[in-house]
Amino acid sequence: MQMQIDYAMEMDQLDELKDYREEFIFPDKLRAPDGRSCVYLAGNSLGLQPRSTRRMILEELEDWGDYGVEGHFHARRPWLPYHEFVTAYSARLVGALPSEVVVMNSLTVNLHLMMISFYRPTSDRYQIICEKGAFPSDQYAVASQAALHGLNPADTVIELAPRAGEDTLRPDDIIEAIQKSGARLALVMLGNVNYLTGQAFDMAAISRAAHAVGALAGFNLAHGAGNLHLHLHQDEVDFAVWCSYKYLNAGPGGIAGCFVHERHANSFDLPRLAGWWGHDKVDRFKMEPDFRPMTGAEGWQLSNPPIFQLAALKASLELFDRAGMAALRAKGDALTGYMEHLLTVDLHEDGRVAPDFLSIITPADKNQRGSQLSIRFKGDGKKLLQAFKQEGVVCDFREPDIIRATPAPMYCSFQDVHRFYEVVKKFAQAEK
Repeated sequence: MQMQIDYAMEMDQLDELKDYREEFIFPDKLRAPDGRSCVYLAGNSLGLQPRSTRRMILEELEDWGDYGVEGHFHARRPWLPYHEFVTAYSARLVGALPSEVVVMNSLTVNLHLMMISFYRPTSDRYQIICEKGAFPSDQYAVASQAALHGLNPADTVIELAPRAGEDTLRPDDIIEAIQKSGARLALVMLGNVNYLTGQAFDMAAISRAAHAVGALAGFNLAHGAGNLHLHLHQDEVDFAVWCSYKYLNAGPGGIAGCFVHERHANSFDLPRLAGWWGHDKVDRFKMEPDFRPMTGAEGWQLSNPPIFQLAALKASLELFDRAGMAALRAKGDALTGYMEHLLTVDLHEDGRVAPDFLSIITPADKNQRGSQLSIRFKGDGKKLLQAFKQEGVVCDFREPDIIRATPAPMYCSFQDVHRFYEVVKKFAQAEK
């Protein structure tokens, strides 16, 4: 046991990203009984608040008070082009060209906007492939888009499910389903990380397979942006959407993002829902009746964005840009691997823990996951979650029986992971 805590302390000392932890506020109301800050493993649901967020928002409030409407032009960060201040950060975050990304709306709004343009069913090509276990919003969106075109979702939407007795999808089964649908397939629409299992999918392979049969490929990056080291442009993804309140730490209900590959940048013939903020900004304020969309992802904008939400996102993206996703993912792999080892090896070494107390359903292959481990515990998971919280460990629960634990590398430490293990061990031994 001493060896494991010594290892955690040594790894934290060697961690080149360790100072970023000080950039975040750990919830004071969730402290451990001994007064230590909580072990926060719920960044896959809502990220912690960066310390710079308050200052960034207060500056916008001050400029609103000082300038009123003139803040659009004279605020220290003028509001008129404010969304552009996070474009380069967002592009580097997801592996895209600046022209391919825009920050706007909320995630599901962006998903609908993308499907209006990129799901164009015909009598012969109309099917959509998605996950059977996708987040409900995705399933609702896909089904409603099929219905919007007068199609029966039951005949249109192909839901991919794990094989009997398995928790996650086999990568080869995804490709096989795409090939089987073939000329009937219009769109592949997957979450690139499944919210429940934590399984990450190979977007490049899926995009290639979709394009090979004449279909398009879109992804929901809600659990990927700020978690995985993404390469959307290189992977030939057609479109992607993401939220910013999970790994991206932009606050509850934070503004979302959108990617449109440059091959579609000038596809002005695509059907789209138009809004004035997507109009050519050179003469947007002439208020002309004919809509002329901007080139690239910006052309899908609808309205001028919420400045306070953008300020919160900018505060966090500045940290991501400094740290770099390659370094964050490397630390995330190390943290997650350490957690997995403690729960699957060390927990059972002395024989005082029942072998069936827990099982991890997230793939062991680091190429098929990010920082989230989805754990099935014996007994009542909801009660166990509350017991964890009483010990100062914050995770979350998802039906039917999964506790998700996510050591986000921006602010979690190896000692946090060890503290989580100690709490799990305490309840495991009590259970036996």
